[in-house]
Amino acid sequence: MSDPFLPTANQPAVLGVMGGGQLGRMFAHAAQAMGYQVAVLEPSQVSPAGQVAERLISKAYTDPEGLAELAQQCVAITTEFENVPADSMAWLGERTFVAPAASCVSIAQDRILEKRFFVECAPTSGVMPAPHKTIASHADIDAIADDLLPGILKTVRMGYDGKGQVRVRTREDVRAAFDAMNGVTCLLEKMLPLAYEVSVLTARGADGVSVVYPIAENVHRDGILFTTTVPGPNVSDTCAKQAQDAARAIINQLGYVGVLCIEFFVLADGTLVVNEMAPRPHNSGHYTIDACVTSQFAQQVRAMARLPLGDVRQHSPAVMLNILGDVWFGGDSDTPREPAWDRVLALPGANLHLYGKDDPRRARKMGHITFVAPTLAEAQTSLREACAILGIPQ
Repeated sequence: MSDPFLPTANQPAVLGVMGGGQLGRMFAHAAQAMGYQVAVLEPSQVSPAGQVAERLISKAYTDPEGLAELAQQCVAITTEFENVPADSMAWLGERTFVAPAASCVSIAQDRILEKRFFVECAPTSGVMPAPHKTIASHADIDAIADDLLPGILKTVRMGYDGKGQVRVRTREDVRAAFDAMNGVTCLLEKMLPLAYEVSVLTARGADGVSVVYPIAENVHRDGILFTTTVPGPNVSDTCAKQAQDAARAIINQLGYVGVLCIEFFVLADGTLVVNEMAPRPHNSGHYTIDACVTSQFAQQVRAMARLPLGDVRQHSPAVMLNILGDVWFGGDSDTPREPAWDRVLALPGANLHLYGKDDPRRARKMGHITFVAPTLAEAQTSLREACAILGIPQ
């Protein structure tokens, strides 16, 4: 392995981030705590990551001058969102160290490539994705097998937080959804008898050493992550080990460097099905900031700086609650008012993380709260009380 990029006091080493969102913001906090400076490439003049980075390059992700400036300033570069142009990552990778590599990001950007990769991994990972079919034409719709419906039609690219997904029961439903999506290539996935959802955060260094965090149990509302609970109340030891072993097999076969999150479905009969992966730190991993020895963001810093990976031990049970812009609005009101953060912070084990966004909107991720406690039951009690204070239905 090549030499690590150590933090330096004189002429500080700079780590680069493609994207100015909240994941970039929390990455910057972790990097700065370890002695690095951070440069962000982000088109917007005002962004969560741009607020805290020492250097902001306000240019498009494909702008040649912006990319050249980022490459010149940084010893290593990462991305904080998976839909970053892969060509830009590849260009940067020819000039400086980029983690994860463009080849890995491009697989996660495309549901067809992602599913194909999961199938290729199955002999070592032991898990398969849901039955699926590419839908690129009306002829593909006519050829849908009966046992693939009902299902979910997903755009192949640019889907996240439930966007670009439609539930379908018949071929006519598929045809209508496909046309409504302007005929872009889609993936039809069979709807399975889901018991619950889990995610596994894993990381791999440039030296090939990988680590796996405790398995997290997730609850979504309207396609957006609502809560993450670790340890998951429904997760058996057998399920946890299978998911962690699968995640380690997937990240190793991918040859990935950095933090990777893999989402799984657990079916009613206990079968584990791999769903998708995010080539970056993940919303369901935010609990690691307050509940683990090494947060997912500090782990990303370590991996891209070619440092030894950190201890993933969880020291406290935790429940993470996503804070959406809805909590700024009471009932049907369109006038925002600041939530009662003082009351929330009075709850045992409450850790508030707001992302510096000045425009609360319904369904917009504004922050999160992680509740840690000596027992999971105590953390869950604080979660329920916080929801009551913030007017979040339970």
